[in-house]
Amino acid sequence: MRRVDGAPFWVEVTARTSASPNVALRIEAILRDVSERKRIDDQSRDLYQQLLQAEKMAALGQTISGVAHELNNPLATILSWAERLAERPLDETSKKGAEVILGEAERAARIVRNLLTFARKRQSTRAMIDVNQVIRETLALRAYEHRVSNITVIDALANGLPPVFADPHQIQQVLLNLIINAEQAMLSAKGHGSLVVRSWHDVDHETVVIEVNDDGPGVPGDVQSRIFDPFFTTKDVGKGTGLGLTVAYAIVQEHGGRIQVESLPEGGASFYVELPVSGVQNAQKKPMPVAPPMEAVRGARVLVVEDEQALAAAVSEALGDAGLQVTHAADGQEALSHLEASRFELVICDLKMPRVDGMTLYRSLKSSGSMTPVPPVIFVTGDVAGTDAERFLEESGCRWLAKPFRLADLLRAVRETLA
Repeated sequence: MRRVDGAPFWVEVTARTSASPNVALRIEAILRDVSERKRIDDQSRDLYQQLLQAEKMAALGQTISGVAHELNNPLATILSWAERLAERPLDETSKKGAEVILGEAERAARIVRNLLTFARKRQSTRAMIDVNQVIRETLALRAYEHRVSNITVIDALANGLPPVFADPHQIQQVLLNLIINAEQAMLSAKGHGSLVVRSWHDVDHETVVIEVNDDGPGVPGDVQSRIFDPFFTTKDVGKGTGLGLTVAYAIVQEHGGRIQVESLPEGGASFYVELPVSGVQNAQKKPMPVAPPMEAVRGARVLVVEDEQALAAAVSEALGDAGLQVTHAADGQEALSHLEASRFELVICDLKMPRVDGMTLYRSLKSSGSMTPVPPVIFVTGDVAGTDAERFLEESGCRWLAKPFRLADLLRAVRETLA
């Protein structure tokens, strides 16, 4: 109902009727203002949906993380050998094939990284960022597609927004997912559309809010409760993986914010991303070290500890071609034997191995009084986030690379660590 001043409010009506042969129908009714109760019910329902979504993520997280870890090992091998092949002189057909393998392996690696993004928290590089600047840069990336697709873009960005402590690349990934979904919804429905992106400071909740609004067909009510579920998609087969909004949900949640959707029956959808403005105020980024030339470290002795034979062979050959002396150990126990018998300037070690794993190997090196100095260690691993390995790497301060990695990134890490 509405009050005299037009303000809406919720009422609960309790009524009864009574009638007799000689009296007209009589209705007695009580109207109670239950606006506050309705508000509390809505909040409880919203919290319940958030809890339900978090439980879905937790249930899938461990399983998917394990699957992704197992996929990362063969992917790292494929990527490394494809990279090695692409660098060699090949005939045109073989060169094209190597490039296709390399491209598809990188594509598969991106899918695995997306899986890990929502399955477990990932390390990120955060700083105090201007949200409006991230929005403008994201819209600039899609400007050409908007022009050729007849999509009108309106940005209504509030001035004077407080900075947010966030990873700008991850926030841009969230925005790209929302914007591309909006584009596809509008184009599939009517071939054109209007996209509105807004930002403002919610002083009451101390958040910066980003709204991505489209005038497409909207999101049906029965879909809204499932729209952030992994692998759920309303797109045709082959046109969507069902991971975009799930990744967006995980990133926003990891930043301490929340994401929600609203859609009207007559069409159109709005996605709201809320990011807290409180947090670290003086985030400082360490300057990136300048990688020395390969000649500066040529001849150094490197021990590669990796139980995946094919990957170990690719890494060892790449390091050997770069002028390093390489020895391979299949696990931590074999590596300890090599380290006791010979001196090495660097150890490249997998974290998860049979018999003696990377953490046990490192602790043995640090506690051994017979080995002075202890060689620096670069760890490689399929996934560490949310595990004992993550805490171990933070405590040890060792450099590490996530599988699958590019050989160029590994060689840079080797140069910087040896220098």
